[in-house]
Amino acid sequence: IEERAVPVNGHRSTPPREDEDDDDDDDGAAKVARAIALWSPRNPKRSPNAGSDRVRTLALLRCCSLRLRRPRAAPRGGGGGGGGGGGGGGGGGGDAASPRGEKMKGLFKSKPRTPADVVRQTRDLLIYVDLQGSSRDAKREEKMIELSKNIRELKSILYGNSESEPVAEACAQLTQEFFRDNTLRLLIICLPKLNLETRKDATQVVANLQRQLVHSRLIASDYLEANKDLLDLLVSGYENMDIALHYGAMLRECIRHQSIARYVLESENMRKFFDYIELPNFDIASDASATFKELLTRHKSTVAEFLSKNYDWFFAEFNSRLLASSNYITKRQAIKLLGDMLLDRTNSAVMIRYVSSKDNLMMLMDLLRDKSKNIQIEAFHVFKLFAANRNKPPEIVTIFVANRNKLLRFLADFKTDKEDEQFEADKEQVMKEISAL
Repeated sequence: IEERAVPVNGHRSTPPREDEDDDDDDDGAAKVARAIALWSPRNPKRSPNAGSDRVRTLALLRCCSLRLRRPRAAPRGGGGGGGGGGGGGGGGGGDAASPRGEKMKGLFKSKPRTPADVVRQTRDLLIYVDLQGSSRDAKREEKMIELSKNIRELKSILYGNSESEPVAEACAQLTQEFFRDNTLRLLIICLPKLNLETRKDATQVVANLQRQLVHSRLIASDYLEANKDLLDLLVSGYENMDIALHYGAMLRECIRHQSIARYVLESENMRKFFDYIELPNFDIASDASATFKELLTRHKSTVAEFLSKNYDWFFAEFNSRLLASSNYITKRQAIKLLGDMLLDRTNSAVMIRYVSSKDNLMMLMDLLRDKSKNIQIEAFHVFKLFAANRNKPPEIVTIFVANRNKLLRFLADFKTDKEDEQFEADKEQVMKEISAL
């Protein structure tokens, strides 16, 4: 059909050539109209050989259709052209820029991943990494790169980015899928195998998930209560220099849940912190100290219960290992933490018991003479509780009386670097109490 003329009712139509101008589009439309008219059964001049005419008419329609649909050539250096005759529009980019071209391209676009899809794919990659061990083949490296991208995407969904804020529905979907299976366990176990940046991203993901509410519930807390061994794993992370800070940050977020903090306080893990705080690595020791403080100050009723039940061994360790430490940072942080605990009203029963001890008073008097002014000031805030106790045991009164003159002279000269009215008022009250004994 495209190579020869097709006669229709005495007329001859020639297939269009590529070099023809588009100005002939109207002629083509007229030919189509005539062909349709000839084909119509109502036409009195319809050819007796209708079947043959029909074939030829269809051939002509095909030729004219090809002619009308051929896009107008784009001008040199220009963009898209205007619309052509007979309904044929000219686009600067050819078929690719036409609606049909765009539609065809859309058929091959990949379906966007949902937050749940990202979690599932991350879980599959973590399983692969866990099973592969420490091999360094090309496939494993490719999977590790993909895993890093996925964890970064999880972080972006939870925290948002420079262009958009996090979407609550997406965060809820992600959280539900994350805790539906053991994704958290896999992430914690595989953390040592990830690179530094991915560890940071993973830590932030775990931290954020602890605060995500789904149907008004912290499902992270429910998951951790059913998997408390993960807390043991996080605590033991302080023994691994490479992951200590990441596990420590995760642990502090997990103990935001009161039931989880109670588990750590009542477990044997609590005793380990006295070792971790004295580690020679400053960063790890400081991180362990921060977690230790969080455990002993966040959930007040739980802390009061723990201190009451474990008073003897806890304060024996606290005094002998932390307050008596040769490390300045350790000692200063310990004496400040002691003051925070004893001055909290929830711990009033523990405070009365502590300030009724002769050994504790002697230790605080030694700390008052420390060469560091900062430690002296922190020690004073605990020492004043001994003096303010209305029901001092006889042995406490005896120590105060025996050292009254020395204490009064020391306190008279004891000043802070900056003027502090509250400190001066407390000091005056302590001196008054000691003088009255």
